[in-house]
Amino acid sequence: MTTTLQPGARRATSRPGKRRETFGEARRPGWATYATLMIVAAIGAFPFYWTIVVGSWTNDVIYSDEPTLTVGPNLINSIRRVLTADINLVAAALNSLFVSATTALAVVLFSTLAGFSFAKLRFRGSNALLVAVVATMAVPAQIGVVPLFLLMNHLNLRGSLLAVILPSLVTAFGVFWMTQFLRGALPDELIDAARIDGASLIKTFWHIALPAARPAAAMLFLFTFVGSWTNFFWPYIILDSKSATLPVALQGLQSQYYTDYPLILTGALLSTIPLFILFVFAGRQLVAGIMAGAIKG
Repeated sequence: MTTTLQPGARRATSRPGKRRETFGEARRPGWATYATLMIVAAIGAFPFYWTIVVGSWTNDVIYSDEPTLTVGPNLINSIRRVLTADINLVAAALNSLFVSATTALAVVLFSTLAGFSFAKLRFRGSNALLVAVVATMAVPAQIGVVPLFLLMNHLNLRGSLLAVILPSLVTAFGVFWMTQFLRGALPDELIDAARIDGASLIKTFWHIALPAARPAAAMLFLFTFVGSWTNFFWPYIILDSKSATLPVALQGLQSQYYTDYPLILTGALLSTIPLFILFVFAGRQLVAGIMAGAIKG
């Protein structure tokens, strides 16, 4: 009986292994997937490369009948011209860094607080209030520019960086994102255990909800930082030349009667360098936040 059971046992143990290998091979991406990803990556990187190309030539070459796609010899000279231009680039970069970092931290904190309340606290009208918050995303920001400008002018904040920071302390997208994430990532049993141990609501949020929301908070911080860093519309309206952020200061590179494209695009190229550095150091947190949101949300 022993000899008759062994072949059957071998077949029973070998078949699942073969099925797993077949299943794994079926899910392995092929050359078409990699080729598609390479094409998409090339399309996404081309505007950045074209910015370098334009910044490395002169206007005569850019306006010629046969534009070139190779990097020219004037990139260093264009960078030197931007740094020595009358726009105070360093001060504008520091203003953008302060505004972007402060806004991103505030959005993460307040959005996580609101998301924790909507996801785990039971109060009357929570669903209707969340729908109302999300519905504000459909309202264009340009509609509220005039009353917001009058309010900031009444508070004597015109020309101050606070006029850019205060309207952006919390966003509807941030509230919705953190609500959806905390609903799946934070078990109700963990909150009940904290209450039984005598933890207050603030301690429960700070020691349990906030660490659990770290992947989604990192993604929200990066997206908010980038959006604030590249924001031009509202800072251009409310700020002056002394408190200008980087996008507003770069607008000063354009003269009234002549457009120096190499100078302008070189300035735009320099303004993206801090964002590249941020994504290099925080890229893993960004991917983890997106994947966690896709799984939990």
